[in-house]
Amino acid sequence: MFKTILLIVVAVIVAILIYAATRPDSFSVERSITIKSPPEKVYALINDFHSWPTWSPWEKLDPTMTRHYSGAAQGDGTVYEWIGNSKVGSGRMEITSSVPASKIVIKLDFLKPLEAHNTAEFTLQPAGDSTTVTWRMYGPNPYVAKLIQVFCSMDKMVGKDFATGLANLKAQAEK
Repeated sequence: MFKTILLIVVAVIVAILIYAATRPDSFSVERSITIKSPPEKVYALINDFHSWPTWSPWEKLDPTMTRHYSGAAQGDGTVYEWIGNSKVGSGRMEITSSVPASKIVIKLDFLKPLEAHNTAEFTLQPAGDSTTVTWRMYGPNPYVAKLIQVFCSMDKMVGKDFATGLANLKAQAEK
């Protein structure tokens, strides 16, 4: 009886490991919101990392987080590094492309708790007296991430934070 249970457990573990290996080699998470504000005002809040504490969903998870800014004051070459508790970890962001009132591309390097190297993009589309903002993050999906995603998808893990961040951004831009 014990041997049968052990074989079943081993078979389930092997099946999960094999299934994880079949998952996609990349991931993408995306959320959008319409903000009743011109693209220039929304763009300014995203393009300057000093503004992120007013709207980023992760900033409030660790009030004692250490932040370091370097490079350009805003736009291309702006760098933001953080070290925080287990909820926010540590990492680095750098704006690699900034198209005024239109698009911002960020190289995103997570160092802890799990190392990951992704890209975040903010796209701003004028819509009458409003702006539709799309926040997208994408990157490689290494085997460990695939294994974690067997139980919880990236979309579920990060999507709610994107929605919260965009709602916060909306509140700031509509002031």
